[in-house]
Amino acid sequence: MDIMLATGNKGKVRELQEMLIPVKNLGRIFFIGDFPDYPEVEETGSTFRENALLKAREAAARTGLISLADDSGLEVDALGGEPGVRSARFAGEPKDDDRNIDRLLNLLEGIGTERRGARFKCCLAIVTPDGGEYVTEGVCEGRILSERMGSGGFGYDPVFYLEKYKKTMAELSFEEKNRISHRAGAFTKAVSVLDHLAKQS
Repeated sequence: MDIMLATGNKGKVRELQEMLIPVKNLGRIFFIGDFPDYPEVEETGSTFRENALLKAREAAARTGLISLADDSGLEVDALGGEPGVRSARFAGEPKDDDRNIDRLLNLLEGIGTERRGARFKCCLAIVTPDGGEYVTEGVCEGRILSERMGSGGFGYDPVFYLEKYKKTMAELSFEEKNRISHRAGAFTKAVSVLDHLAKQS
């Protein structure tokens, strides 16, 4: 069973490829970089679920493959759940992780630890070429630090602190992150869906 990962983020592709290892009868894994003329899908949804489905539907229609797309983001308590679906473009266009973190830290300046609670959320959509749709979700709770720590991961990982591990997401090993992240939570639930689809293919 060949599948399409509807993302061009190489860091995310690496994580997702690792998470797909348990899927039985898995064939080739494609991603947006394999299709030079693949257009950027406008994320017009108001929720992670809506945006994940938009991207997965487009990928399935364009490639004829079972397609996976996630929409993930950060929700910060002190900011009323922002940046949410705007996480990747929080500081505007073009997307830039460092500028996004800078804006987040500026907005949280002077806000105490007790109000810095936050969570990463992931909504994963699986769409088949014949129109079948499946959605799973994962959540990872933490809080936002006042400065960056660690050099791994991507996005907001350097400022997202996990109390249980006494580390930021960017300080975790690749293997640790893939066990506990919001994306891992959504993908763990998706393995049974993909196994089912593999049996049918």
